[in-house]
Amino acid sequence: MTAALAPAFPGAVIESVEISDVVDGTNSRARVGLCYAAGKGPQRVFVKREGRVLHRLALTALGAREAEARLVHSGAELPLEHPAFYAAAVDRRRLATIMVMEDVTLRDAQPNDATAALSAEQVRDGLLGLARLHAAYWARPLPEELAFARPWRLDAVWAPVSWLSITRALRVLRAGGHHRLIPGGVDAGVVERGFRGWAVIASAQPRTLLHGDPHVGNTYRLPGGGTGFYDWQLTRTGIWAHDVGYFLVSGLSVEDRRTHERELLHAYLSELAARGVPAPDPTEAWELHRRTPVFGLGTWLHTLSGGGFQPVDTCLATIERFAAAYADHQGPRPS
Repeated sequence: MTAALAPAFPGAVIESVEISDVVDGTNSRARVGLCYAAGKGPQRVFVKREGRVLHRLALTALGAREAEARLVHSGAELPLEHPAFYAAAVDRRRLATIMVMEDVTLRDAQPNDATAALSAEQVRDGLLGLARLHAAYWARPLPEELAFARPWRLDAVWAPVSWLSITRALRVLRAGGHHRLIPGGVDAGVVERGFRGWAVIASAQPRTLLHGDPHVGNTYRLPGGGTGFYDWQLTRTGIWAHDVGYFLVSGLSVEDRRTHERELLHAYLSELAARGVPAPDPTEAWELHRRTPVFGLGTWLHTLSGGGFQPVDTCLATIERFAAAYADHQGPRPS
């Protein structure tokens, strides 16, 4: 910890640590309290490291096992609200990573629970942050320290595995009496093709730096109402609509999305323009945005199928929002 905090807090020497709030999900996470022998620094930090072997392999298949650690290590500017990064390391031989970062609860920030939708104003604040991030890297070569960030890619070899995973998730929904969440006529093949098709679109131009996984459960709220983003392990490059659609749909209740979707998209585009970016035409932006929900639906069906990545109630709440958006934009509503 002394080595990890040295760049940000020169002279700080850690005498002892106390580990608490350990959670094992896709990764292993914990808060670490710090006792200082010399100097000053934060009362505690948040530490994130690799999860179980199966989860490490899943992240490897997505090209995401090292991305967040490399982002932390890069020191790259991320012009939106996020935890301060202190240190990171990668051990490729053991498929291991570790990151030390700010515990935002020391600023009285509260992690958002995916089972509780955000307000339209909270989503708007998050979208403005994403617009600042996207504008900073819009259609330009990434600096060397971010060269690891690659476009979206889903290899065709994984298609049968993906189909089986989605099939299992739909079976789980039916067994639990939740089959009505999925629009009529939508089966594993429809979702898998749409999921894979969106990954192709998401790698199109103009590319920018993406958070990559900005669902509501990867956000937090500040006392003043601001929205921050953490969990950057799916950082990559791609088209703006991926982050926008994924965050907007996952963050709002179904009814609030139907009411505020267009105005929130307009707020994002306006912020891009204010940052000197040639913002997409609003009509074309809307047509692209309305193609995004199938990726979120596929992602969260995979999450439900995998088990252990996210709590079941989180999966159900998020699947409901993406399924409703898919029905609204590309097919009949759930029956």
